[in-house]
Amino acid sequence: MLTYPKINPIAFHLGPVKVHWYGLMYLLGFLVAWGLASYRSRQSDGRWTSEQVADLIFYIALGVILGGRIGYMLFYDFFNFIHNPIILFKVWDGGMSFHGGLLGVLLMTCFFSLRYKKPIFEITDFVVPLAPLGLAFGRLGNFINGELWGRVTTVSWGMVFPGAGPLPRHPSQLYECFFEGVVLFCIIWLYSAKPRARGA
Repeated sequence: MLTYPKINPIAFHLGPVKVHWYGLMYLLGFLVAWGLASYRSRQSDGRWTSEQVADLIFYIALGVILGGRIGYMLFYDFFNFIHNPIILFKVWDGGMSFHGGLLGVLLMTCFFSLRYKKPIFEITDFVVPLAPLGLAFGRLGNFINGELWGRVTTVSWGMVFPGAGPLPRHPSQLYECFFEGVVLFCIIWLYSAKPRARGA
């Protein structure tokens, strides 16, 4: 059995502002996506410009953050949201939804498509290979926060998480970080490098 390392969720302070590891994971995810997208744009024979890449990453970041936060309020904390809508802006208290973030990204992708007159499937073909590493950083942030743990287990690498009771649990955040993040990224990146029909 392993002991959860109890990492301080606050990475550092900027005066009165607390900078959380979870927020830094989001920032790292967006920066890596920007770097990979810039690389892909240079291989696109002029179909993607640096300006388009910058705008696309900006729109996706908005979709992830706004959609994730609004989705969390609507799906998981609707009662409190209705009685106190201001909590929508209290992002330092946590609460992001993958489903809401996905919907936000889809909406921003449609907006980008209309602005630049690019077919949706051309955009998704370009963007999807960037997503897994963002998921990896997000799940790493979940692990640092000591949240989204797995089922009770007897395996030797089970961890006792704060707030999850005395029994060891699967560190499912790390499983997802590796398999849904790193492994899936390698598969999709290699697949997307081969010539194929749009949307395939």
